[in-house]
Amino acid sequence: MPAFSKNSLNKLRTCDINLQVLFNEVVKDYDCTIVFGYRNEIEQNEAFNKGNSKVQYPMSKHNTVPSLAVDAAPYVNGGVSWNLNQCYHFSGYVLGIWNTLKREGKVYGTLRCGADWSRDYSVTDETFIDCAHFELIH
Repeated sequence: MPAFSKNSLNKLRTCDINLQVLFNEVVKDYDCTIVFGYRNEIEQNEAFNKGNSKVQYPMSKHNTVPSLAVDAAPYVNGGVSWNLNQCYHFSGYVLGIWNTLKREGKVYGTLRCGADWSRDYSVTDETFIDCAHFELIH
């Protein structure tokens, strides 16, 4: 059974409890890593400057305490996979687990993924694809 590394666990602990519950369930059957939970000002602005984020500090959901966003990626064949098809597959899996946990009353709120910002079940209309990004929205 997959398990998070100490590094991933530490990053996940910076996130909202709903995201912690979600990814602790996801990792039981889908090996993955937590890339970011909370991001400080330097980390956020670096992500923005590299084009990995559309917003500067403090406008990201990664910049709240606890973080309302998490970046997670599939871990395949001994390493992080940034293969777009693999990332889409992972995103769909995560969203499915979220829906199950929500029906069971174990998580609350609405989850949005950077693969489908508009939440219209179409990934072809997105101009900024960030499959690793999951955030709570109100």
